[in-house]
Amino acid sequence: MILIADSGSTKCDWVLYGNDKLNPIKIRTKGLNPVILSKKELKAIIYKNEDLFIYKDRVKYIHFFGAGCGTKKNQQKINKILTSFFKNASAFTHEDIMAAVYATTSSPAVVSILGTGSNCCFFDGKKTHLKSPALGYVLMDEGSGNYFGKELLKAYYYNKMPESLSEVFECDYNLKEKEVVKQLYKSSTPNKYLAKFARFMFEHKDHPYIHKILMDGIELFIENNIMQYKEELKKVPLHFVGSIAYFAQDYIQEVLSEKGFQATHFVRRPIDNIITNIVSETV
Repeated sequence: MILIADSGSTKCDWVLYGNDKLNPIKIRTKGLNPVILSKKELKAIIYKNEDLFIYKDRVKYIHFFGAGCGTKKNQQKINKILTSFFKNASAFTHEDIMAAVYATTSSPAVVSILGTGSNCCFFDGKKTHLKSPALGYVLMDEGSGNYFGKELLKAYYYNKMPESLSEVFECDYNLKEKEVVKQLYKSSTPNKYLAKFARFMFEHKDHPYIHKILMDGIELFIENNIMQYKEELKKVPLHFVGSIAYFAQDYIQEVLSEKGFQATHFVRRPIDNIITNIVSETV
């Protein structure tokens, strides 16, 4: 069997292929990000999943695409955990940007991720090229779920959020200071916690205040990331993957249009599109 995994910080989608490629087995677990989770926490997510356990001795090849897997050290960390569980398998771990590439193109393009986190690269048809490092939710990640979560929380606690929105925000989430501090500074996945607030933004995207937060975040991502590839974009298309990109695509196109560009594809879940490429390469 071939196992393909696409993992962000929030969730991981797994797809298992046996002899019948028309009926893959789909499994979802929590995200496995080696930057923010310990080896013990990563192993627990895999080892405690009953669906993965059923097939653990039948898997022969694993292709794992993950947030936080941009270094050899973290790739090796994930590979060791995977092969300790799937004992008959060979594991290959790639950074999450490669899943975005597989999900959108096999030809040269600029590919962006807007999900829990954010990233952008140029794909030359064989390799990815990043003009700036992905330094995560503390320093970067403009336009991502955790970015918008921070913006909403700051607006609420600085008393800048309009009262009509603030009241709804209070009803939808536990905003007690102790709980927020606990999730931000004592949780192993603060970026995942922050990203949960992005749902509120899309539920109220027509409100002028939320609309401005949304547009400002997209503007920052495009200016700081995509515009680094403006020369490449004169020759190649631009693609997006991730839930934030998918739900904000109209706003993204609006900002891009002002800069003379346009996105070609928006893919919500990369796993749905990378399957054919990986399976054809492996079998």
